[in-house]
Amino acid sequence: MGDDAQAGGVARPPSVDALARSLTESGLPHPLLVDVARVAIAAGDWANAAARAADRRRSLLGPVVNATGVLLHTNLGRAPLEHTQAARSVNLELDVVTGRRGSRQLAVGSLLARLCGAESAIVVNNNAAAVLLVLSALGAGRDVPVARGESVEIGGSFRVPEVMTQSGAVLVDVGTTNRTRLADYRSAVGERTALVLKVHPSNYRVEGFTEETSVAELATLGVPVVADIGSGLLDAACPWLETGPPDWLIGEPAARQTLEAGAALVTFSADKLMGGPQAGIIAGRADLVATCARHPLMRALRPGGLVLAALQDVALTYLRRDVTTKLAFWRMATTPVAELERRARDLGVGAPVAMDALPGAGSLPGVTVASFGVALPGDHLAALRRHEPPVIARVRDQTTFLDMRTVDPADDHVVATALSGIAL
Repeated sequence: MGDDAQAGGVARPPSVDALARSLTESGLPHPLLVDVARVAIAAGDWANAAARAADRRRSLLGPVVNATGVLLHTNLGRAPLEHTQAARSVNLELDVVTGRRGSRQLAVGSLLARLCGAESAIVVNNNAAAVLLVLSALGAGRDVPVARGESVEIGGSFRVPEVMTQSGAVLVDVGTTNRTRLADYRSAVGERTALVLKVHPSNYRVEGFTEETSVAELATLGVPVVADIGSGLLDAACPWLETGPPDWLIGEPAARQTLEAGAALVTFSADKLMGGPQAGIIAGRADLVATCARHPLMRALRPGGLVLAALQDVALTYLRRDVTTKLAFWRMATTPVAELERRARDLGVGAPVAMDALPGAGSLPGVTVASFGVALPGDHLAALRRHEPPVIARVRDQTTFLDMRTVDPADDHVVATALSGIAL
């Protein structure tokens, strides 16, 4: 009697091994297929084991087409970045000139310092780590004034007060939520003050009766000013763009100008407006950067060789001024709307419509970027996600929108095929 035989009118489940072997077309390794088979049999749902295997495979990391119109989509890995590296040893911590042990920070740090106009720079694994390291190395056991309106939660439970607590620094609230003046900081600065922390509220905006104190004003207080600029714009002039900075970037704090204004250190993300891999950068005064680099947390927070190699490539791209051809973020951000409209109409599916894209990743709140895409009546998000590769779109008012600004031109045919497969 075979696996499909019935006993007492109840179908007998197949063996785990037989069911797992029947799922090989999913492409999953056999041990994972065994797991799928066991769960399906335990649930009495072995008839749908193939669908379960497909879902298991789709749960793994893989490429998707970002048609959301969010340039830096945190759920989709923020800045898309291409990086290849041969399977060879690299001089990660070797000085090939002297033959002695070197620093994994020196090569990339020197390039980033050059780009920011800083004396020195180091890299950690994200910007939250950069802020934590700076506060731990420079502020532990001492006072750190922060404006009440900048004592923010940025995302993923990253709250400035809690990071302060973890670092050992003592948070000193300054001013009010909407208005903080230099005099407020001056009254908060004393012998116990280690530094003043200025946090760019990158994921929200306070409007109306507001006032904040500039970095240049804070630099007159006689203590180091650390500015967490968050989004990672290297230079407000955008010298890597022939036409200069786009209108939607006006007012965004940049590393070079913040340091020129008097900040002792800046911290920011590498995978936002910089367009690189996930990393956090600390740049500024050489003595303060060195103190951070010597702190015991540095070893726990330092990035690996793959991240540093990718970040080095990005830094060299900025120095060569071929950013718009090499970095996907800037290529997407600067594509003319007329070109996006042409691509949307060439899809041949859906209604071409003007749209507003977003910078994303908690940067430039309230700022939009003119764009173009297609719209389809109804909610088709699930069907688009089932496509290979998945196409990620957005829905508003029971209409599905696909924004071409965040779609690589090489994926236009993917979008067209996915849309053609939807029964409207």
